[in-house]
Amino acid sequence: MKQWRSKMNQESLINETQNNNEYLSSNLQVNLGWLFNEIGHNSDVKFREFLLGDTDIQLAIIFIDGLSNADLIQRHIMGELMTGLTTIATNQIKNGDSLSEIDIKRFIKERTLTVCTIEGVTTYKKLKSDILFGSIALLVDGIPECFLIGEALTKSRDINEPESEALVRGPRLGFVENLADNTALLRRSGKNPDLTMIGIEIGEVSKKELVIAYISGIADSKLIEEVKKRIKRIEIDSAPDSGYIEQLIEDNYLSPFPQIQSTERPDRVISALMEGRVAILLDGSPFALIAPVTFQMLIQSPEDYYERWYAATLVRLLRYLSCFIALFAPSLYIAFISFHQGLIPTKLVFHIAATRGGVPFPPLIEALIMEVSIEVLREAGLRLPKPIGQSLGIVGGLIIGQAAVEAGIVSTIMVIVVAVTAIASFTLPQYNVGIALRMLRFVSMIFASIFGLYGVILFFLLLCSHLVKLKSFGVPYLSPAAPIRFSDWKDFILRAPSFMMKNRPKSTQPKRTRRMK
Repeated sequence: MKQWRSKMNQESLINETQNNNEYLSSNLQVNLGWLFNEIGHNSDVKFREFLLGDTDIQLAIIFIDGLSNADLIQRHIMGELMTGLTTIATNQIKNGDSLSEIDIKRFIKERTLTVCTIEGVTTYKKLKSDILFGSIALLVDGIPECFLIGEALTKSRDINEPESEALVRGPRLGFVENLADNTALLRRSGKNPDLTMIGIEIGEVSKKELVIAYISGIADSKLIEEVKKRIKRIEIDSAPDSGYIEQLIEDNYLSPFPQIQSTERPDRVISALMEGRVAILLDGSPFALIAPVTFQMLIQSPEDYYERWYAATLVRLLRYLSCFIALFAPSLYIAFISFHQGLIPTKLVFHIAATRGGVPFPPLIEALIMEVSIEVLREAGLRLPKPIGQSLGIVGGLIIGQAAVEAGIVSTIMVIVVAVTAIASFTLPQYNVGIALRMLRFVSMIFASIFGLYGVILFFLLLCSHLVKLKSFGVPYLSPAAPIRFSDWKDFILRAPSFMMKNRPKSTQPKRTRRMK
């Protein structure tokens, strides 16, 4: 920096940049002065001045150390500009001819730089932001324009199978934190010329790129516009993960149920796009969002379509049963033990009474003690390193359950009920659905402790009324059950053979309803 700062008085430099603080100057030192005042205090911002070939034309490169491609700078920019431009431009200047601004730009862009991405900018604001985002800025003395070369150097992990959605049969690919890799995965998975991706920049302080993906010949235009409108309304300083976007664009923030599906699997996203849905991908997040979503989508797994229809149907029925057990098993236990002992078989009543003989707490407190203990163990297992977390979850549950029974705090049957409930919640493919059921389980237990079996039924009716009113981007959450669309029941609770599912779901109102002849 000493080289160019000594060439111009600092006061005149600042005055000139203040008089024209929007567009670049043709004076290289003025432009460098503005950039140094704005971003020069950052230790990772590097300035490098040099001459164009054998001429006296001054150039400067500004880049972010570690974020810009060093090999690109050394070989394809500085190497070409300092040594490669020795033919037409150098000979013309040596012969006494002058080069115009257009000639210099042409020689640099068309004859010298061996890079694909070159963009010209003329404003200080865009120049500053692009440099900080990882672009390489090339300034030329005498030209009121800057060349932005290349893109930010991104380092991402390898593309592996997603841990949160493991399958026995199916693709072993999962999204990563790099947005370019994720969009490429969708392109390779779908190979559809109608697959459209629209980029939007979000974040007021820390900006990130977001992509809206859909198939133009299938997705409903109103749905696409609604997704765009909700995303453009977002005003947030920073969005580290797609979970921020999910919470800011959902229909009902008071509902415990997710109204947007999150997934790490490209095959799940492609399948949703083929049904007329819209996907949202955020740079820096390995989780894509799918909208709109229905409750049945959250119970289904991509593996349901990779296996034969009868096996997939049985597994899907098992998930619905597990969903019911995870939500109502403890509350039904409380209701029967506290209010409806006459509905229990006589031998079982005597056995339960024998196991509860020394328990000092009522069924509700007994169930709360065990359920809270299981939730604490589950959370601790997630936060600890994997080998330790697995051991804690299994051994801790056994030790605490056995110790609680021996101490007379809880009964043996209560330990069995809580264990079955916890195992049933693990069968759900979507983790956030399991969280919703775990929260509602405690509410159901309170209803059961007050009103007995009638309380459980009342809670179920309230839950159904909420789900019937809930919508995701205008699509009923319980579709195709409410409203009833029998044509879509081929892929609802049961999974019909593939040759029978010829039409797309009507809930998303796709432009092309037929998907199989």
